[in-house]
Amino acid sequence: MQNSGARAPRSVLVTVLVAAVVTAGVLIAVVVLRAGAEVPVADAPGANQVAGPAMAPNCGQSPCVQLAAMTAGGTELALLAAPDGTSGRVRFGPETANTSIETTISAIGARLGPDSLRCREGVVVACLVRGTGDGGVVGEVLSYHGGSWEAAEKPYFSDAGNISLSDAVGDTSAEVIVVRHECPGKLPGSSSCAAAPVLAAVFDLDGTQLGCTKKYTSPSQLRGWPDIKLVKADVRTCP
Repeated sequence: MQNSGARAPRSVLVTVLVAAVVTAGVLIAVVVLRAGAEVPVADAPGANQVAGPAMAPNCGQSPCVQLAAMTAGGTELALLAAPDGTSGRVRFGPETANTSIETTISAIGARLGPDSLRCREGVVVACLVRGTGDGGVVGEVLSYHGGSWEAAEKPYFSDAGNISLSDAVGDTSAEVIVVRHECPGKLPGSSSCAAAPVLAAVFDLDGTQLGCTKKYTSPSQLRGWPDIKLVKADVRTCP
C-alpha cells in the first residue's frame, strides 16, 4: 500500500514562497515557513479510503475534504482542505495518484473555500489558489512548464479583496491581477488605508511587476469587476 504521506514527485516543483506584496505579518510568517517547509504530511489512520491502493492524506489534524476541482494543462487538480478551510493542499491527478503539495497561503493563515481555485489556459497554463486572510485576500500561483507544475516564488496580498488571473497584456498567457488600495506610508489592510483609491497591479507569472491601472475611487470601477478582465490599454507605469 502506498503511504498516505508520500511526498510529491520531482515533477511537482515546490519553491519556498517569499512574500513581496504582503502585509508585515505575512512577511514574518513566510520566513517561519521557510524553516519548516519540509515537514512531512501526517498519515491519516482511519481516513477515507479512495479507489486503488492509496489513502487520502490528512489536512492538518483532519481528513481532507475536496473544496474545488478542475482540469488544466491536461492535469486534474483538486483543492483539498480541512473542513474549516485551513491546512489546504493541491492534488495533481486523480485520487489514486495521491500526489499533492501543501498550500503555503493556508499555512500562513488564509482560509480556503469553494471559490479558492481558479485556472487559466494559455501559452503557459496557470492556476491561482486564493483564500481570505487577515485584512484581505492572499493568493499563490501554480504554473505548468515543460510537463511539470511549479509554485511561484511569492504569494500576493490584496487589501481590496481581489486577486485573479487575466491576460492583461495580450500575450496569450495569464497575468496575476492584484487589487490594492494606493496608500503610500500606510500599512496595507489597515483601517487608515481602506478609504484610499484603488488600482490593479499586474504581475507576470514569475512575480515581475508589469504595471498598474490608473487609480479608481471604488474597486467596482475596474474592468469586469469582480472577475477582472484588463486589456493592454489599462496597464501603465505604477505610481
